[in-house]
This record gives sequence, C-alpha cells and structure tokens, in this order.
Amino acid sequence: MKVLITGGCGFLGSNLAASYLEEEAEVVVVDALFRRGSAANLAWLENQASSRQFHFVQADLADAEGVMAVFRRYGPFDYICHVGGQVAMTTSLQDPERDMKTNIVGTFNILESARNLSPNSLIAYSSTNKVYGDLVNLSYEESQTRYRLSDFPNGLDETLPLDFSTPYGCSKGSADQYVRDWSRVYGLKTVVFRHSSIFGGRQFASFDQGWVGWFCQKAVEQKFQLDNNLPAQLFTIAGTGKQVRDVLHAEDLVSLYKLAYFHKDYLNGEIFNIGGGVKNSLSLLELFDLLEELLNISLQYKKTPRRMSDQDCFIANIEKARLVLSWTPKISSREGVSKMLDWVQQNQ
Repeated sequence: MKVLITGGCGFLGSNLAASYLEEEAEVVVVDALFRRGSAANLAWLENQASSRQFHFVQADLADAEGVMAVFRRYGPFDYICHVGGQVAMTTSLQDPERDMKTNIVGTFNILESARNLSPNSLIAYSSTNKVYGDLVNLSYEESQTRYRLSDFPNGLDETLPLDFSTPYGCSKGSADQYVRDWSRVYGLKTVVFRHSSIFGGRQFASFDQGWVGWFCQKAVEQKFQLDNNLPAQLFTIAGTGKQVRDVLHAEDLVSLYKLAYFHKDYLNGEIFNIGGGVKNSLSLLELFDLLEELLNISLQYKKTPRRMSDQDCFIANIEKARLVLSWTPKISSREGVSKMLDWVQQNQ
C-alpha cells in the first residue's frame, strides 16, 4: 500500500504516518515545516522507518508545480490523506492571504494532481466544524459548568446548514466543498471529515490551536511550579469557560481514517461530522476539574474577553460514521486526557 499524507509532520499527519509505517506501507509525507513541533515529528518518523519505506518532501501545498512533482515522482497512490493546512482561526485573522493559499489553493493543487496522476486514489480531507459558522442561531441552555444545545441531545449532524465565518472558516469550508465536488464532477473517490476537537500525542499545542493539549501543558507547568515551591504562573482563558466541544483522541482518529479506506468503495463525496460524541464532550471548566483531579492541584488562571467567532457549543452527532464506517470512539475523554498529560510530561 502506498499512502500520501499532506501535513504529515503535524499532529494528525504524524500519527497517521506512524500507524501506516507500522503496517509496512510505503508512506510519502509532504510538509512545509511551518509549525512548531513539525521538525521534531519529522525526526520521530525518520527513526521509525527505512529510507525505502518513508519519503519526506518539504514543500508548500500552495506551490502547484511542487505538489505535481510529488505525484510524478512517487505516485500513483492508493490513499491520499490530505490533513495539511492552516489550522488556527486566530492565525487566519492575522494573515488571511496565507490561510487562503494553504487551505484553498493547496487543496485545489492536491485535487488536480490526483485527478491527472492518481485518479483511483481515495482522498480523505480533514475539514472542521467551523464550516457551520458561529452557531448563534441555535438555542442554548447555561448551567454552572457548560452550555447545552437542548434541541440537539445527540449532537449536530451533517444536515446543519453551512455558514462560513472568519477567514479560517471560509478557507476550510471552500476546500471542503472542492473535495466534495471533485467527486461529483470528475469522479474522484473522496471523503470529508468535519472534525471537532482532536488531541493526543505528537501535538505541540499552542495558545491559538489545540486547546486540550494547551491546557494540559499549562496544568503540567503549574504542577511543576507548585511542587518546587515556585509561584504559579497564571494562564488565561477566553470567555466564561463554559464553551463545549466533543473531544477525540488521536488513536481513535487514526482508526477512522483506516476504516474509511477499508470502506472506500462506498465513499463518493461523503461528508461526516467527527468528534468524540456526547459522551466525550467537555467544557473548559470541566476539563480543568479533570486536570485538577488527575494532577492533584488547584489551577490558577484568569478570564479574558470571549474570542471572536467562538462557538459556545459544538458536539458532533457521529451516528452516520457508525452506520457507514462501523466507527465509534474507544478512548474516553478521561483516559485521553490522562494519556495527553503523560505525553506532555515526557516530551515537553
């Protein structure tokens, strides 16, 4: 099996690459190495495979000729996991042109290269719940620790209307629709996964992206400070802390992508909302309660104004993925956070 993974030195991409390398697939990774931690993930991957099995190309997805060159040299591919992209909403506001080039132009280049040089590949695209916008028209209930969508007890499914918001939502949503339409118009086999919150090992989270990993990192730092009689450095949260997402561990996400390839004959432009589901939903405040319990500390933080275009509550209804792909998450939010803390303590 030959697998192309864009953004393969990022969090999701490196986990996918490592899993396929373990199965002795031939893995080609394309990554511009823009993000913090990508060089470390590349070194980690290179230590796991032979030069015949693993190929790395440093390239910008927005460079059409550079992308086409990868397909000419290494293609055709059995599976294309297009998980490379600009992934932070705040970054998109600061540099919308770079966001557009990476997410829209980059996706177009992958689709066109596949159409011309690898037309029988399955293409899986990593999209986002932000294609649904800010969700301000939904009805919310507010409890002591979280917001709730009382009209959607099983979460939000794929029939939710699209409503692109922020440059990030516009770029990811546009790419999402390109991937879907290249199946309808040109007959490519594609699948779009609209992810909620993903976390796990190899995630070098930041203030702008990867909130579970980021707050695990802040909690570990405060644990170290308090254990060594140092003053705890406060971290910040935006808004009330009652914002809710359903969280999904990377190991469950890897299993999703693998099952998608197994069911590839049934995937022709299909779209799935993907997350941990209702059982694995957490607000920031609930995550902090869990971190305090697991680390035996009392977290110290301060609140700042709500971020622009932050969804108060998004929980994916994952029933379609269960029915079509036979996929359900196996790792609970509690177990996943415990694993994340272990990884942060060992690696950061």
